[in-house]
Parts: sequence; structure tokens; C-alpha cells
Amino acid sequence: MPTKEALAMAQEAGLDLIKIAPTANPPVCKIADYGKYQYDQLRKEKEARKKQHQVDIKEIRISPNIDTNDVNTKINAARKFLAKGDKVKVTLRFRGREMAHINTTKHVLDDFAEALSDVATIEKPAKLEGRSMIMFLTAKKD
Repeated sequence: MPTKEALAMAQEAGLDLIKIAPTANPPVCKIADYGKYQYDQLRKEKEARKKQHQVDIKEIRISPNIDTNDVNTKINAARKFLAKGDKVKVTLRFRGREMAHINTTKHVLDDFAEALSDVATIEKPAKLEGRSMIMFLTAKKD
């Protein structure tokens, strides 16, 4: 229907002519109260935001000379984070003379990732940044 005709119908009813899809051909319009329409749109956006899940990055710090039981504890913590849908940042921190043995301690991060391979994938592989080696893990998609 022509726009002028639709506008006349809306004025007759005491309502507004609202463009729902102005880019469509022909444009889609609706006769309704504009204030109520805006209110409904705000409510829908608020509900959508409420149902959204924010992905957090949880950090787990380990040292090069960590014991196996401590590693297992950290792996279990990482499993919980991944189950919630968060990303895990595993940081291997070097202190003092440990910096001289960076090459021989990379296996700690590799073992960590291998232990979580059933529930996680490596998003960013281990990379040296300053005095720490960092690796990012994310939950596997089914």
C-alpha cells in the first residue's frame, strides 16, 4: 500500500506508522504506538543481554620445577574453568636462574595441554613473553 495511505490510516487510528524493515523492498511498516514499541524493544534487548554468557579468561600460574601432584591440582582447576566455558591462560613463570633453562622446561606446558587434550584445544601455543611462557586453552566444541 502507498505510504501516504498508510500514514492516513495511522493518523485515523491515533497511532504512529513505524518502519520495521526500511531497507526491504517494499519497506515493511506497522501501525502502533511508537512509545510502546520503543519500550518493547528495550525490554527485548535487556532480556537478550541477560541470557548472554560472558567468556572470562582464567589464569593458572605454574613454575618450571612444579611437582606432579601440584600439576594435577592445577589441571583439575583448569578442567572446572573449561567446563564453565571460560578460556584458560596457563603461565609458566621463570624466576632468577630459571631463565637459563627455558628450553628444557617447555615440556611442562606441553604436558599440561596433553593432560587436558580430552576437553581442551590450544588456542595460542606456548610463547615466551618476558620472564614467562604463556599458552591459551579453550574448551573443545562438540
